[in-house]
Amino acid sequence: MLWISCLSVYGQYQAPSGPWVESAESLGALITGEGLKEHLSILASDEFEGRETGQPGQRLAAEYIAKVFEGYGMPRVVGDSSYFQKIAFTAEGWNRIALVLNGESYRHLWDYYAYPSTNAAMPETSFEEVLFLGYGIESERYNDYKGVDVKGKAILIYDGEPVDASGTSRVTGTQQLSDWAKDWRRKLRLAREKGASLVLVIDGNFKQNVAEARRAIFNTGLQYGEGENPEQNYANNCFITTKVAKEILGGEYKKVIRARKNMQKKGKSKALPLSCQLTLQLDKFKRQVLGENVLGYIEGTDEKRKDELLVITAHYDHLGRRGSSIYNGADDNGSGTSTVLEVAEAFAAAKKQGIGPRRSVLLMLVSGEEKGLLGSQYYVEHPVFPLESTIADINVDMVGRVDEKHKDNPEYIYVIGSDRMSTELHQINEQANATYTKLELDYTYNADDDPNRYYYRSDHYNFAERGIPAIFYFNGTHPDYHRTSDTVDKIQFDKMAKIGQLVFYTAWELANREERIKVDVK
Repeated sequence: MLWISCLSVYGQYQAPSGPWVESAESLGALITGEGLKEHLSILASDEFEGRETGQPGQRLAAEYIAKVFEGYGMPRVVGDSSYFQKIAFTAEGWNRIALVLNGESYRHLWDYYAYPSTNAAMPETSFEEVLFLGYGIESERYNDYKGVDVKGKAILIYDGEPVDASGTSRVTGTQQLSDWAKDWRRKLRLAREKGASLVLVIDGNFKQNVAEARRAIFNTGLQYGEGENPEQNYANNCFITTKVAKEILGGEYKKVIRARKNMQKKGKSKALPLSCQLTLQLDKFKRQVLGENVLGYIEGTDEKRKDELLVITAHYDHLGRRGSSIYNGADDNGSGTSTVLEVAEAFAAAKKQGIGPRRSVLLMLVSGEEKGLLGSQYYVEHPVFPLESTIADINVDMVGRVDEKHKDNPEYIYVIGSDRMSTELHQINEQANATYTKLELDYTYNADDDPNRYYYRSDHYNFAERGIPAIFYFNGTHPDYHRTSDTVDKIQFDKMAKIGQLVFYTAWELANREERIKVDVK
């Protein structure tokens, strides 16, 4: 059996009561096919160029959504009064990295390592001299740079900081080490300020550190943030073994060792020029995704419950354009985005009528979904409202079409995840449908053994993964999925309006019921 009623599985559901119950149907009626079509015709138009995250079309869509929220009278709740939560993900790695010293090629991650995140691209560059500069520190008590010009030069430094035989740091004057020993980036920032072209750091714990570096360097997936911007922040750099360092020191090895001992014992630094033939090439790639989540907020009216939050999500990004071909993404996911905008209108109308929800509601349109659920991932890692106060996530992703299975009965919706964590969430959705919309609720894709694994493939999962109950509405796929033929003219707006109303009625109950829903499924 493909769908079943929660009444037969979980027992008799107790319908809620209260003044807000009588308002539900009239508010849900505000969600119409005409309103959905108005939003979707704009969002899936050629002007928005497929809404690819980081591209102009996505930003146009974000601006449109923000204007809709503003028109509803919703406050700006992000940062310093904004509708936009900026998201940034960056991946950096090496196309080619090569170090040649005195005619011998050395192996990256064997004899040396360099982080792409702290290095700018460098064409093949040669140095005939390397300047030994102690520890590369400039401080009140100890200064390697005093009287030394390093502009355009390659410098060789030790990691850490000079410490005498008793364990006293020459930088702090105590046995407490300074930030120079704990933060090697500080040395790179200083070297850049001084004009050095390259910093070679002698890593005294190379074997352990290279293992950590290997994990970071090979992790070329998108990471949070816009990156470290090495072009503006750091001198280019490599961490080298003591074996490579000895090759650079050559005949000056004993002089450098004596100089180091003098730094440790007396706190006096001495720069030493070292003749060698050094060539380095740093050829890197950088991939970046910059986008915005757009947040609309309805503050709850119940003083005891308004700190609890219901989140309603849909991703508004799509695949963008490829040459002259535009992937308009009407169903995926202009349909879900338009639905959330209509649901937002119903909540905003309730608020204006003085019957706003008891709990607060966050209506969030996220970007970066097509890049790997990035926008929702970013939100749960940087929540605007505490996750522990978030009672559930309702997610809407593709609700405007009919799949082959239901071609003779378009009045359906796939429901995914409703009973994975909370039996009450499942019951509430079933009761809302039985009372108002009377759609076929198909749980095929909710099965644990569903080979499509849709439960793990949309934005609700980032909430569920953190213990927040989630329900996902989905109409299934069709031949136009992820094709340029996913256009507005194929959307069934009357069916879509019913699904939007079901989303609202379920959300309305969650936001107004006496008790917060329980997480009761292990």
